[in-house]
Amino acid sequence: MHKKQKIPKATITRLSIYCRQLELLEFDGYRMVSSEKLAWLCQVNAAQVRKDLGYFGEFGVRGVGYDVRDLQIEIKKILAVNRGWNMGLVGIGNLGTALLKHQNFPDRGFRFVAAFDSDPEKIGKNLSSGFIVRDIKELKKTTQELNIGIGVIATPASGAQEVTNNLVDANICAILNFSPLQISAPDNCVVEHIDFTIKLDVLTYKLKYEIGL
Repeated sequence: MHKKQKIPKATITRLSIYCRQLELLEFDGYRMVSSEKLAWLCQVNAAQVRKDLGYFGEFGVRGVGYDVRDLQIEIKKILAVNRGWNMGLVGIGNLGTALLKHQNFPDRGFRFVAAFDSDPEKIGKNLSSGFIVRDIKELKKTTQELNIGIGVIATPASGAQEVTNNLVDANICAILNFSPLQISAPDNCVVEHIDFTIKLDVLTYKLKYEIGL
């Protein structure tokens, strides 16, 4: 794949879904899978599967399908999840505390290595997840010491942009934002917004117009 080639965000999302299904197929003992079966499992069409994979090269054998294990490995290389990633969490409220305990992160190679807050009453506190809450002022130093590559924001909206600025100043170029604020970051910093209320809005829209409730 050429580095300058623009890959649709939806394709990257689907690659992650394909990878999850391939893991399940491998667990169930499958060695090969057709594009039709993989598409059915992921609720897309086979042409879409082939197009998504085609951005990155030739995979599989015509008329035979894809090797489940090999394709899984290749997708993980594409998504750069064939290695571990250290993460730092900012915001030790209910959501932040829950995220630190979420086992799905380390299971997939994403490991929290530090937790930060600006509240004097929280700084220095021992959490049940095993972390000691650090002062946000230590962010830059800690990022260098622990090789933090991804910053996770779990603060209220009022503090999210300032936290973003701190993360950028600490040379963190990837941010997962759980706050309801649409934060601004430089072009060399990638941001993913996770707003549960937006997902709920989509659900209620579909309930009204697609289900008829």
